[in-house]
Amino acid sequence: MAVIHDEEFGKITIRRSARASQVKLRVGPDGTLRASLPLYAPTFLIKRLIKTSRHELRELMDQSSATTLYTPGMRIGKSHMLEVGPSAQLSVKRVGQRIIVGLPPATRLDDILVVRQIREVVQAALRIEAKSYLPKRLAYVAAQHGFTYSSVRFSHASGRWGSCNSQGTISLNIALMKLPFEIIDYVLVHELAHTKHLNHSDAFWRTVEMADPRYKEHRRALKQESPTI
Repeated sequence: MAVIHDEEFGKITIRRSARASQVKLRVGPDGTLRASLPLYAPTFLIKRLIKTSRHELRELMDQSSATTLYTPGMRIGKSHMLEVGPSAQLSVKRVGQRIIVGLPPATRLDDILVVRQIREVVQAALRIEAKSYLPKRLAYVAAQHGFTYSSVRFSHASGRWGSCNSQGTISLNIALMKLPFEIIDYVLVHELAHTKHLNHSDAFWRTVEMADPRYKEHRRALKQESPTI
């Protein structure tokens, strides 16, 4: 997928699709803009749409930012903590297991530009945690319940917690690290069950239940969460 940059909105990911009939813009789970357009449509159409729709796009970005409320001392993932202090200029950086935000005078933590910069560092922190924890846990759960899979990969490109393809590759959302450990295990079991049933048939759910007898409870809890970072 191609990427363009806008001075106001930052990174915009472009996806071409044979099913697309027009240029569309939306806010992705990571808080950045995603553009879809027909296969042979020129890229300048996206830039023109952005230019003529800045007010509407600002509202979309504001609504997306409102779902993530960062607070001083907030726990990020399993091992990171958000620290906020005064600074001459805005800065967000990860130092060890701390995400340190430097706020200039008259700047608020919930300002959209601040939220965007925090998100970028939070994503990097969650990706580090995910790569450290999830492959080992997936291998353990698979061995414990007799599942096999070919490989595992990570992303934050969609609104799904995980997926499994017909080749046995399991994709896991780095936002899983926001969830309680038992809910993470449910997602892992769910995707491992897809290595045997690439559907949501009764047989699939019976497979899930054998590995996670409390899956209905965990499934309900997961529906209350969002993979948005």
